[in-house]
Amino acid sequence: MVLSLLRTFNLLLVALLAGTSFGIWMGFGPKGYSAATYVEQQQHMTASLNVLLTSLAIFSTLITCLSAYAHRWVKRDMVMLLAAALFLLVCILISALGNKPINDAVMTWSASPPENWKTLRDQWWMLHILRTIAELIALVLIIWTFVGERGSTSIASRTTRRR
Repeated sequence: MVLSLLRTFNLLLVALLAGTSFGIWMGFGPKGYSAATYVEQQQHMTASLNVLLTSLAIFSTLITCLSAYAHRWVKRDMVMLLAAALFLLVCILISALGNKPINDAVMTWSASPPENWKTLRDQWWMLHILRTIAELIALVLIIWTFVGERGSTSIASRTTRRR
């Protein structure tokens, strides 16, 4: 029962994180925006989603590590979950070292941003795509572990044999 709840919560958090990032990727491509529209949209998105996505990324990484520990009896599952946690950690690092500094700068801009705004826009967008891909890879690894042929029975059969 506890393992099922852990798996469900793990899948839910990572799916919310990856799904939100994927939605931004597919729905908010900033290439055609004017400077004023880009600044307004990016400031609104940063103010609205920054705390949520940061929290989801941190909690997703932690619960995936906890899931890996809970699956330590089945090496394949543990390794898959540790790989997923590593991809989630990559997302955190991309955000902290790449996207966040750009977000911080954009939050100080008025409707007429600095001359290099398109360069910063393109850097932020490329970093966002990279972290979204890493989140999606993490999600696939978790799904594969939990829903795959062995994932749903591996822990139960392993713990039954240990008794």
